[in-house]
Amino acid sequence: MDEQRARERGPAQWWHHGPPWWNHPEATGPGLGTRRPRLPWRSSVLLTVLVLVVSNFAAHAQPHREPLDPYARLLLLATCALLLWRHRHPVFVAFGTAASALVYLGAGYPYGPVFAAVAVACFSAVVAGHRRAAWTALGMLWAGHLLISLWLYRELPPPGDTGANLGQEVIIATWVLIIVAVAELVRLRREQWARERADRAQAARRRADEERLRIARELHDVLAHSISVINVQAGMGLALLDSDPEQARAALTTIKAASKEALGEVRQVLDTLRAPGDAPRGPAPGLGRLPELVEQAAGAGLAVTVTGKPPALPPGADLAAFRIVQEALTNVVRHSGSRHARVRLEHGGGELRLRIDDDGPATGADAGGSGNGLAGMRERAAALGGTIEAGPCADGGFRVLAVLPLDDRHDRHHNRDRHDNHDREDR
Repeated sequence: MDEQRARERGPAQWWHHGPPWWNHPEATGPGLGTRRPRLPWRSSVLLTVLVLVVSNFAAHAQPHREPLDPYARLLLLATCALLLWRHRHPVFVAFGTAASALVYLGAGYPYGPVFAAVAVACFSAVVAGHRRAAWTALGMLWAGHLLISLWLYRELPPPGDTGANLGQEVIIATWVLIIVAVAELVRLRREQWARERADRAQAARRRADEERLRIARELHDVLAHSISVINVQAGMGLALLDSDPEQARAALTTIKAASKEALGEVRQVLDTLRAPGDAPRGPAPGLGRLPELVEQAAGAGLAVTVTGKPPALPPGADLAAFRIVQEALTNVVRHSGSRHARVRLEHGGGELRLRIDDDGPATGADAGGSGNGLAGMRERAAALGGTIEAGPCADGGFRVLAVLPLDDRHDRHHNRDRHDNHDREDR
């Protein structure tokens, strides 16, 4: 269903959550996968060509520096070649390119795009989470250049070099800080993308879990009640098959009606698994179908007395109230020796009170129950902001008391949260 919604929304707006390849499973770093990333051949070759070509123009513009000889070109090529491993070994590449650039400058070769290779290496190290290593490599390069240009220029080529002034070094230091700042911004944005993706994945898992629980709860309530009726009527039909065929026929008729009703409700529950946008095939059950529930219980041999009239309820509360009464009566059929139950409906003060009593005693019979019925009732009530109290009475019977709010503020709040989550995904 989430994939279907994604297809309906169209292509992802990656500028909010990062490009799809940014946190590729093959990437490494904090919060990423453990597989080794691919070597960035294309970008490294492109940068190498750029460095070699532009360095030629820089050499013509700086005739006072040493000309680019084969050793200089090999040094530039080695510096750029290190960038192939900037994703696998970012710390080594950051220090390697900084040291290579320092040797290049110490040999008196012209200033130029060799610094671009160092910037790319340190940028990758910062983004990968190795901030201190990148800062140290840049600091080492700047300190080495400062030492060469202010003190060692007389002993190093080119001959007759006058060195640099402090203003030029400040400009270089400013560029270093700009590189670090941009890399830090990218790193922070990347971490934010990773957190947003993790949050969206967790929200999707939570919604899927809630949907599975809701469907499981609906199926349990529908099947438990209907199968209990079918079980009682089947036993009665078998017992009366020879002695009272008409009564056995009535039992089989009840089984047919109960099974048909159960199949219809199961189909309605499973409608939620169809593609989004399809309308449900029928209205959800509510307290308006309480007479049908009483009739089904009578078919199982349980006489039910209903006191009070149900008020107008929001759809979610109406369904929850119906399922709570249904499950309570099912438990009476399955686990109580009483053949009479009382359902009392009271409303006032902004809440609905449902009370289901039987006279007991408990039979101890277990028709496959595992306590899921009471747990489901509590989950339904809690989802609406209500409460459930269930336990034995002093006279030996059993009571279920449900208190549900009459307004739909909790439903609106829950739906608003779901819409907000969907809106955040769309953004």
